[in-house]
Amino acid sequence: MENKSDQLIKKDNLRWWVLLTVIVGTFLGRLDQSIVNLALPSIINDFSITISSAGWIATAYIIANAVFVPIWGKLGDTIGRKKVYIFGFGIFIFGSVLAGLAWSLNSLIVFRIIQAIASSADYPTAMAIIAVTFRTGKERAQALGIWSASFASAAVFGPLIGGPLIDNFGWRSVFLINLPIGIIGMIMAIKFVNESVSEKKTHRFDIFGALTLGIFLSSVVLVLEKGLDWGWTSTNAIICYLVAIISMTLFIKIENHHKEPLVDFKFFKNKIFMGGLSNNFIVFLAMMGAIFLIPLFAQNFLGYTATQTGVLFIPMAFMMLIAAQIGGRFVGKVRAHIMIAISTFIAAIGIFLFSVMLDPRSGPLDVIIPLSIFSFGMGLAMSQRTSVVANAVPENEIGVASGVLALARNIAGAFGIAIFATLLNNSINSALLNTAQNTVIHSTNPFIFQQVATLAILHAEMTGYKLVFVVASLFVLVGAISALFVRMDKGSRDAPAVHVEG
Repeated sequence: MENKSDQLIKKDNLRWWVLLTVIVGTFLGRLDQSIVNLALPSIINDFSITISSAGWIATAYIIANAVFVPIWGKLGDTIGRKKVYIFGFGIFIFGSVLAGLAWSLNSLIVFRIIQAIASSADYPTAMAIIAVTFRTGKERAQALGIWSASFASAAVFGPLIGGPLIDNFGWRSVFLINLPIGIIGMIMAIKFVNESVSEKKTHRFDIFGALTLGIFLSSVVLVLEKGLDWGWTSTNAIICYLVAIISMTLFIKIENHHKEPLVDFKFFKNKIFMGGLSNNFIVFLAMMGAIFLIPLFAQNFLGYTATQTGVLFIPMAFMMLIAAQIGGRFVGKVRAHIMIAISTFIAAIGIFLFSVMLDPRSGPLDVIIPLSIFSFGMGLAMSQRTSVVANAVPENEIGVASGVLALARNIAGAFGIAIFATLLNNSINSALLNTAQNTVIHSTNPFIFQQVATLAILHAEMTGYKLVFVVASLFVLVGAISALFVRMDKGSRDAPAVHVEG
């Protein structure tokens, strides 16, 4: 028979296997999302479609993912997180295989929606599984920090892995690769993860709340994704605004009167929860809004291939993981809001450096250094930034709360890309117009005219990029200041009891 010491060691090892299991699932889902963007040119050529039509491959995925995150979080708390996690994982693998076999744009969009619905089960259930597996506040924060770092690093490794896959095996390989990795992840989940459910059972699922929230999120994400192409005051955009306002009004009314609401508004009366949520929203808005421009800059102005661009992001991933480990050691020693403020300030410096270091003559280090500083700042308080939300709510509602957090991050990313893409576009046009109005060419040579026009466009584009990075750094700086208002006790609290099966 095993003695008590051996049992404790086995139980301790099991916890870290559980963490590795959910990291595999989270990494795979987010990796898929970032890789597909690289495959779009090949898909466009294969299906003979326009760039605008291909945009729906990403837009449909984002909408479906956003809509189902809070629903899966609620179901995980109710019927069991392991059940929902494995079910979502299985459907994701199935959707991936179908996407890899797609025969047209419409079929690919449908299969991407299936993937998105399944993938949205991962974040809220994985976060809840970690929270009930790691019982003490300090261990929980460290585990959540490592998991969150893997969540972020997946976006970094996407270009690095996707480039060679697409170049050597075609765009279908980015979907089919999910099959062997997914099967491994499912086996790990079945073997290592114990079932856990909330002690508070749901007797009446809030179907109308889910429906109105889905309509609201679909309208918001759709206008954020397509607003720049449509025009922010176009008929399509105005329809989206109206649908969003009406559906959100109905959603609030339904939730206030439902006995078991999909989203309990009492969360938003919790200052700690709201402080953590607002910091996450601001930081992810700026991060997604600014960082998505780096691959564009590297390929359009520095002449890098997709694979070479991915290599630039490798130090970013490692810096984030290293910083997450360092930051985890400060849990319980330094107040969470202080760590979040310091890390967010470092991230702001990293983004600001892009405005100083990037130009058409930049070398690899001019991209790597700001990226590394930014990612170190993000990773340093990754534990605290995630655990502050998990620890602010009762454990039986962690799934719902983590769903709200995932939703806030997704919407923040969509807002960030829409805001900064519009800012970049308007800034380039304004700078180009200003240059044209203040330039006099004392020559009739067409070659000189062409050179001046090229330089004017280049100057305008550089002006636009620099402005975006300055504004993004100011957003993150606001996030650092707002973090000072996220109050948590210096000591870590242990998790309250939860019903665990197995």
